[in-house]
Amino acid sequence: MYRITEKKSPRHTVICTRRRGPYRLIAEMIPELCCYAEEKGLDITGPPMFICHEMTPEEAMEADKNECADVEVVLPISGPTEENEEITCYEIPTETVACVVHRGPYESVTPAYEALYAWIEEHDKVITGPIREIYLNDPAEVPLEEILTQICIPVR
Repeated sequence: MYRITEKKSPRHTVICTRRRGPYRLIAEMIPELCCYAEEKGLDITGPPMFICHEMTPEEAMEADKNECADVEVVLPISGPTEENEEITCYEIPTETVACVVHRGPYESVTPAYEALYAWIEEHDKVITGPIREIYLNDPAEVPLEEILTQICIPVR
């Protein structure tokens, strides 16, 4: 059983990289972004996030299958920084979000999404922005069954 919460998300300044392709790109994009932050001496202020621009589960599944998903990975940092052709910097505003935490492998996250979408429907909420997956721990440091992923969907 998943516990859904509604809360205000924090405001974040983030560095970002974005590509078109399958969602499996996330696994290579996060280390690239972390290396960039380290090379530039940036102060990382939170865990990496994936921003999903496909708004429904059906859109997401279709985009992943066709390898044309809008894959955006961000890393919170302490303040603005220089940009280049691969890395941009912007601010994610404070928003009301519905959230759930999934414990286990990334491949088994579907029931958490289903519970979150059901809660949004049951509470007559409207989705107002892209979905965020926040990676709360590092799969290289914990067993697969201990991986924690927080899923947040902006709502009103």
